[in-house]
Amino acid sequence: MKTKITILGAGSWGTALALVLADNGNQVTIYSKNSKVCDEINQKHTNSNYFDEVFVLPTSIVATCDLSQAIQETQLIILSVPSSSVRLLVSSIIPLLKTKTLFINTAKGFDPITNDRLSETIRRLIPKKFLLGVVSLIGPSHAEEVINRQLTLVSAVSKYVPLAEQISQLFSNEYFRVYIQKDEIGSEVGSALKNVIAIASGVVTGLKLGDNARAALVTRGLTELMQLGKVLGGKLKTLAGLTGLGDLIVTCYSKHSRNYQAGIKIGKDNSAEPFLTTNQKTVEGVSFAKIAHQLAKKYRLKLPIIEAVYAVLYDKKRPSDLIKTLMNRPLKVE
Repeated sequence: MKTKITILGAGSWGTALALVLADNGNQVTIYSKNSKVCDEINQKHTNSNYFDEVFVLPTSIVATCDLSQAIQETQLIILSVPSSSVRLLVSSIIPLLKTKTLFINTAKGFDPITNDRLSETIRRLIPKKFLLGVVSLIGPSHAEEVINRQLTLVSAVSKYVPLAEQISQLFSNEYFRVYIQKDEIGSEVGSALKNVIAIASGVVTGLKLGDNARAALVTRGLTELMQLGKVLGGKLKTLAGLTGLGDLIVTCYSKHSRNYQAGIKIGKDNSAEPFLTTNQKTVEGVSFAKIAHQLAKKYRLKLPIIEAVYAVLYDKKRPSDLIKTLMNRPLKVE
């Protein structure tokens, strides 16, 4: 029996996931506020805001601008919006819910209001009588490759393993493999913090510091990711897996990574100000750098790379100056 699924968000990742689900024989409804996007998906079966028109979507994918219609009689709701929008979106659909529903979060970040993990925020907001459970679908993945049906491995993350297993079965196929993971903390911390390290990786590239420097940056960034993940309750094994190391690698090196590309721009300008004043895309690492900075202070952690990114973004520090500071830190055992 195939599942009726709703994806809230018609961005690149929501569209790519719709393709995976449609390839698996499911009926998928995409919700968008933009009537032009809905009309294009329904009439041309394309989403040219994010992909070339050569990417024709299956006809089993339909779009609507009516939020109530989108979630009517659906069995599963996928939240495919930036982390900063999750709270508002969930709050807006609560009055429309009529039955217990399984929620899938795909954002890689924390709630900017509470600094909580997004699975915590969703569980806290939705009344228990309407909540079947929450699963995070995260890992090293770029929509630009999934839409081409290129091999991708991610994780279905939930402390309730049967729910993660259900989502793994729903999404998995010959090009999209979904592992099961019950360590919510480690997975969600890893997937969020890697965005900040990716900005730093881009800065190193933008400053033309070379491959040696970037390899060192990413490696030491993994150390900081593990430090924060561990103190928050995550498992080191998880942080060395798909949602930690795997996501870190692809985000720090891929041309498709918005965080990496943002860092390149910042590095070339030797300042974050031009980027911050002109950027119109969602770059999750910008907001999470502030959250990571606050968490580091709360738990008295020394995270020099995270602090350097924060200083560049929020204290108007020059990246080249901070590189010198990092290199002149006291020597120590690795």
